Amino acid sequence: MKTAVNLNEALSQWSVLGIYASMLFYAAAFVVLSMDLARAASEKSKIRATAGKLERAGILLMIVAVAFHGIGVLGRGIAAQRVPWANMYEFTITGTLVVTVIFIFAQAFRKDIRYIATFMTAFVTLALGIATSVFYVQVKTLMPALQSYWLLIHVTVAILATAFFNIAAALSITYLFKTAKWVQEPSKKYAKQTWFVALKRVLKLFPEPARLEQTSYRFNIIGFILWSFTLIAGAIWAERAWHRYWGWDTKEVWTFIIWTIYAGYLHANATRGWHGKRSAWLVVIGFGAIMFNFTIVNLYFKGLHVYSGL
Repeated sequence: MKTAVNLNEALSQWSVLGIYASMLFYAAAFVVLSMDLARAASEKSKIRATAGKLERAGILLMIVAVAFHGIGVLGRGIAAQRVPWANMYEFTITGTLVVTVIFIFAQAFRKDIRYIATFMTAFVTLALGIATSVFYVQVKTLMPALQSYWLLIHVTVAILATAFFNIAAALSITYLFKTAKWVQEPSKKYAKQTWFVALKRVLKLFPEPARLEQTSYRFNIIGFILWSFTLIAGAIWAERAWHRYWGWDTKEVWTFIIWTIYAGYLHANATRGWHGKRSAWLVVIGFGAIMFNFTIVNLYFKGLHVYSGL
């Protein structure tokens, strides 16, 4: 018995090392991809010519990071002898892995989203840094309410939905920067400043606003379908665990609020002709609500979902 416990502890430590290694490669990818953006935006053609090589190097570093990331998540799951997403630390390391895997596959088919790789690597590095320093907990036995196959179904779909919403939000934030009035019609104070000129050149590298909005919309549609199933699966699981489908628990309420925001976004796009900045801001607000639900609600609100906190 002690041998098994020691093995699980060793696997848990190796898992953490895998996550740390992935953070190093994600950070390296961020630096290389940032250099790629800077070179691609250069006024000198010789410098611009080297940008493509750096982009490929950055994507390769992302793939290596994903490999170590996967080892870390798999190691945690084996050490815990269950799916590795029963608390905030596990959800974060698994969720960020799914985000990067989806992004890597998506950019292979949609070259125009490659430029947001810089933002993705920065976000994932930051998220993993918070996970390992703030959210980390030792492997623990699941409480009875979580010992169900619905943990696999409900949380898997929630992770996938969050991943698609994450990429969509990155695209919408890029859209807002690209179409910002202070960028399009700068004052004399900023127009000739070096940093502003560099920013303008970098923003020109990104796809046209209409393309960014269209791609974000498609990612949000997939995310919304998955989030709808998350809400339904959660209700079914709640009935199995607590003998009621809905109980106005804080986590349940925020899950529904998020669903409502994205439903409103899709409805406004389809029937009201809401496009442009209003649409993009709704996407940002929706993803902000997801982050609020995952962090503030988990950490500071009481309810039946306290197991999702620390």
